[in-house]
Amino acid sequence: MALDRWVALVILLICLVYGYTAFFTMDASLPPFMQRNPVWPSTFPKLLAVLGAVTALVILLGLEKPASEPKAQDINYRRLHDYNLGQALSLLALMAAYAFLLRPAGFLISTTGFLILGSLILGERRFHLMIPIALVATGCIWYLVQEVLGIFLRPWPFFLGV
Repeated sequence: MALDRWVALVILLICLVYGYTAFFTMDASLPPFMQRNPVWPSTFPKLLAVLGAVTALVILLGLEKPASEPKAQDINYRRLHDYNLGQALSLLALMAAYAFLLRPAGFLISTTGFLILGSLILGERRFHLMIPIALVATGCIWYLVQEVLGIFLRPWPFFLGV
């Protein structure tokens, strides 16, 4: 069996477990006043489980049209050394560092640093544009989440006490 079908089989199993949880265990704990609502908290997980299972079955059964030969745009896993793996792995490491630094460094510093370093990794060298755009984007996102949505985001590092 090809690699894509093995991956589809694993995804199908995950979707079946996720769907079982969404259909049977999530709805059992709903309070009585929510049981009459047309949309429950489990509606989106149910939709994801069904769509994921159908997509995995289509791939697993081979119903999609297989390409006769790989096109130039397709990723060839046998020639991974031809791609920019350094950039991809650096971005993955930067994402992990961002996730670890979000609480201790605060949202504003960690997000600004992530945007600036991410654009540097991708090849942007116009600092006079990159830094103000990162600062404005970070500030706007923090304002929207904090003030408009009312979700607390620690803006500064924890040792500042702000």
